[in-house]
Amino acid sequence: MAHFPILDQKDTRSGFGAGLLELGKSDPNVVALCADLTGSLKMDAFAKAFPERFFQMGVAEANMMGVAAGLTIGGKIPFTGTFANFSTGRVYDQIRQSIAYAGKNVKICASHAGLTLGEDGATHQILEDIGLMRMLPGMTVVVPCDFNQTKQATIAIGAHEGPVYLRFGRPKWPVFIPADMPFEIGKAQLLVEGTDVSIFACGHLVWRALQAAEELATAGIKAEVINVHTVKPLDEAAVLASVRKTGCAVSCEEHNRFGGLGDTIAQVLALNQPLPMEFVAVNDSFGESGTPDQLLKKYGLDVPDIVAAAQRALKRK
Repeated sequence: MAHFPILDQKDTRSGFGAGLLELGKSDPNVVALCADLTGSLKMDAFAKAFPERFFQMGVAEANMMGVAAGLTIGGKIPFTGTFANFSTGRVYDQIRQSIAYAGKNVKICASHAGLTLGEDGATHQILEDIGLMRMLPGMTVVVPCDFNQTKQATIAIGAHEGPVYLRFGRPKWPVFIPADMPFEIGKAQLLVEGTDVSIFACGHLVWRALQAAEELATAGIKAEVINVHTVKPLDEAAVLASVRKTGCAVSCEEHNRFGGLGDTIAQVLALNQPLPMEFVAVNDSFGESGTPDQLLKKYGLDVPDIVAAAQRALKRK
């Protein structure tokens, strides 16, 4: 099977900051807005390089979304930055009415998503945001898996016309995607070829899925691992091509089991290729304070959980 060595350990939010700075250098229409979290969102380099294109909005996220929508009218490409909880739940009405319904070219960039936010606890660990955003008509939802891919995704959404939700995280995480691996919105990446079970993952759980595939291989199970970095629009062709080969599937996400990647894939399978599927996700609960590793283990999102889900799917074939 393919092997992805750890190239480095970096947080995905820093990938966003690096991509935003690069975009700022290449496109003068790119502007950035932040809700009093410039350092946490790694937007400080952009703010220093382009102070006339950076707007500190304060703790006023709803106003930030409205201002971002307005800036698009003058041809600007606004990138908003705050925690995922505040980027979605706190401002859902503004996003729905002023950005999605109006079809505005706003890039909603959300850090500190999921359980791996860690010690900040349940109030900040939003596990519903993928579902909230993918349900909005016309909204593109991108969930990259490491520093390199988050940088690539940030640059890619700048060239994409229309509203985008970009979700990334807080902790340092293995960097394993080569910086020159092609990235295209809406095109899933086949990381490991297999014939027994398809493992679809997004965000931080892509790395866990790769680890699970290695463990399954020691038991003679050939797992196929696909990085579904774009949850919407889903690469249906890649999903169906894989499951028609393997006959069963597992979805892995740092999100509630309702409304996220798993639901999206299950809908495609129900319409085109019904087959056994297992879900690795938070089971309809809020999180709590703890380290990222502790929380992934407690809430069933760790390597053994993916291995067990793959084994269950195989038994149901």
